[in-house]
Amino acid sequence: MTQPRILVTGATGKVGGAVVTRLHAAGVPVRALVRGEADFPEGVQAVRGDLGDPASLGTALEGVDSVFLVWPFLSAEGASDVIDAIGKHARRVVYLSSAGVGSEKEKPGEAITMFHTELERLIEASGLEWTALRPTGFASNTLGWAEEVRTTGAVRAPLARLARPLIHEADMAAVAVQALTTDALLGARPLITGPELITQERQVALISEAIGRPVRFEEVALDEAIEQMKAAGYPAELVEAVLPAQAEMLDNPEPVNDEVERITGTPARSFQEWAVDHAADFR
Repeated sequence: MTQPRILVTGATGKVGGAVVTRLHAAGVPVRALVRGEADFPEGVQAVRGDLGDPASLGTALEGVDSVFLVWPFLSAEGASDVIDAIGKHARRVVYLSSAGVGSEKEKPGEAITMFHTELERLIEASGLEWTALRPTGFASNTLGWAEEVRTTGAVRAPLARLARPLIHEADMAAVAVQALTTDALLGARPLITGPELITQERQVALISEAIGRPVRFEEVALDEAIEQMKAAGYPAELVEAVLPAQAEMLDNPEPVNDEVERITGTPARSFQEWAVDHAADFR
């Protein structure tokens, strides 16, 4: 039986890149959607296309059986056309959604939750086979601290006590590959988490251990952090959605489960493992 060809969007990002690597290592034909030049292992086909321009996707989707979809925008505008384009070629889409969708933490008007909710709705209505992965916070988001760790030896951020079950991109990729290459997760919306709640202050301490030099956490007020992020160019809508939602997690933390192990057979990687894996980014 011929193996399916899989198109990976977001292929130059942490999660999409890990999906490409895992599929390629397993001998599954994989194609990476790129907007510019990018390096991939020999045997991975890179094809130009842009999710912001559905008409550009035809070549990338030709001969594709399944798509791993990472939506790179803060609204669902244009998503319907992209899903229609996928549906003309592929039979399955695995969407990287969010743990906030469908949970009691979901709030009308919250930017990130809204577009993920709409993407899930569009995909479910498309007639495609589908899986919606709902991960908690990405461990890789802490790479936003890398420059100040390298230059100042400190992380200035709000919410030192905020504890989240951050998930390693390799674990998201492992679950995604199961959804792309088997029927085990058809029509499922698995909530996938890291193995434990870990505070931001402790995250910094583990990064310090991984790189072998002191790094301190300097807590700043939430309002100050919001203004700093806006000044740094982050969209106001995103900042005003994310940081207050994180503050609410102080008293209502995200759940922790063993879905990664149940689906893949391997326990979820710890943040300590993630920090060791990415130590070079912080040195």
